[in-house]
Parts: sequence; structure tokens; C-alpha cells
Amino acid sequence: MIDIHEPWSAIFEHVLAILPVVLGLVLPVVLLGALVLRWVRMRSLATTMTALVLVPVAALLAGVVGVSGFMFTPMLTTIVLICVLVCLVTVPIAVVFGRMIAKRSVWEREARERERALEASRRELVAWISHDLRSPLAGIRAMAEALADGVVAQPREVAGYANRIGTETRRLSGMVDDLFELSRITAGALQLTLSEVALQDVVSDALSAQVPVANRKRVRVMANAQAWPVVLGSDPELTRVVNNLVSNAIRHTPPDGTVAVQIGVEGGQAVLAVDDGCGGIPEGELTRVFDVAFRGTPARTPGGDQPAGAGLGLAIAKGLVEAHHGRIHALNRGPGCRFEVRLPLATV
Repeated sequence: MIDIHEPWSAIFEHVLAILPVVLGLVLPVVLLGALVLRWVRMRSLATTMTALVLVPVAALLAGVVGVSGFMFTPMLTTIVLICVLVCLVTVPIAVVFGRMIAKRSVWEREARERERALEASRRELVAWISHDLRSPLAGIRAMAEALADGVVAQPREVAGYANRIGTETRRLSGMVDDLFELSRITAGALQLTLSEVALQDVVSDALSAQVPVANRKRVRVMANAQAWPVVLGSDPELTRVVNNLVSNAIRHTPPDGTVAVQIGVEGGQAVLAVDDGCGGIPEGELTRVFDVAFRGTPARTPGGDQPAGAGLGLAIAKGLVEAHHGRIHALNRGPGCRFEVRLPLATV
């Protein structure tokens, strides 16, 4: 034993004398601990933290026992008990901290992945919107220049150009409205004024706007209701959801096809389903149809000649449905696919 009252030179000599013994016992424990850490590095972070706590404690015990000459004196027993108590306290803390760090790491990794996906969708959206805006703007500019230069002078031709300019202007206005609505949803700035809304009125308003479009394409639109539920929501936003779903179904259904709107109640929720004749969606794309700017496989519409939208309609529908605490999903069904919306019923 080292007497603390001895001169420092004597203490130093004692330390030098026991140092080889300490190193001979501690280094193998440390090397073994390094191997254990290497083995558990691919396991949970809590396991790694536990190993990090136990390795130095085990090395300390090995050194103390070796220096004592394996003589279990009261002093050595006290040191061993203290080390055991330290392990009993620090190991659970290490496990808790390991789990906390693991959860935070997973959350940060998922956040980075979401951020990268969001940035990719933004770039894709900008590319699509730039292309979609350029086409109608070029047409409007060409027709306006033709009218201004007098190239078109006949009243019938002038009226035709004016109608086409109006059509393209409304198309641009709709795209701008979609962008504005989507920005409100993604920014969390969407504020709904909720009230009791009858789905019958919502579906009727949406179909009255979409049936003329369907007739021009020779697509039949049918509505069938097992019940007319009342939900707690915002009439304009719910009408927009149905409008977007029916418009999307008409766009992807070939001429002489059918779009069916089904309404009912299931499991204490209002259910609104829109079936189309798109020919089905590839399984790999079913989870992406609600992504911003996603348009899917061009061959999805058999024989379709309608221009593709900006890829915002379904993303807006999903955001509005979720703002109503509802759910929306897509699945293949029959000759096409089904978009199903589930909304909470209004409490009576």
C-alpha cells in the first residue's frame, strides 16, 4: 500500500513499481471492451452506451484487484461495492440517455429525409409550373399580337381569338389559385370555419360544375348514395375536394367511360369514393399520387387526350381532407382506381 505521508519520490517509485501490473491487467480489459464495442456498434444506441459505461468500470476493477494482489481486504471490498453501486446507477442512466439520443437521431434523420423530399418536390413543382405557365402565356401573346397587328380582322375570327384568350386566362387563373391554396396548406395558414355540412349539397355543387366538362369528353358521371351524411367542415373547401377528385377522374377516364361517385356511412365516418376508368395505377405510384407535382405514368389514361394538370389537385385535396381531420387514400379497383375520403360525422 502507498502511504500518503511518504515523500513524493517514494510515492513515485511505488507508482512506477505497480504500473506494469496495472497496465498488464487493464489493457486486456480495454482491448476486450473495444472488441465488444465493435461488435455492438450496429446494435441499439442504448446497448453501445451501456458498454461504454461498463468497460471503464471493469478496467478500474481489474486494476484495483491486481494491485491489491487479489487480497480481498476490507478496503478492496469497499472499492468493489462502490464500483457495483456506480454501475447500478450509471447503467440505467446510460440506457435512458441512449434511447433518448437514438430517438433524436431517428427524428433528425427522418426530418432530413422529409426536407430533401420536400426540396425535390419544390424543384419538380417549379419545373412543371414553369412549363405549364409558358404554354398558355405563349398562346395568349401570339393571339394578342395577331389581334393588335390586324392579322385577324374578321369578326368571327376576332371573337374566336377572344374566346381562346379567355379560356387560357381562366386556365392560368386556376393554376395560380391552386398554387395559392397549396401554399396556405403547406405553410399551416389554412383556417377553416367549421359548421354542419350536408355532403349532398357538396356533391351536387361539384357535379354541376364538372358534368359539362365530362359531357364534352363523352364521359358519364354517376352519383349513388346509400346515405346522405352530415359532416363538420367547411363547405367551400369540401366542395373543392370533390371538384378536384371528380375533375381528376374525368381527366384520366377515356371517352365513353364512367366516373362514379359513391356516398355512405361506414364505421362512424362519412365515406365519399370516386371511381374512374383510368386503367389502374402502378403499385409503385399508389403512395405518390398525392405528392406535389406528381403526374404519374402518361399511359395511365387509355386513349386520353386531355392535357395533364399541374399535379396540384390531389395534393390540395389531401391537405384539405387532413385539415378536416379526415383521411384520403387511393387504390386500384375494377377498370380503374378509387379515391376514397373518410370524414368525421357531425355530432347531433
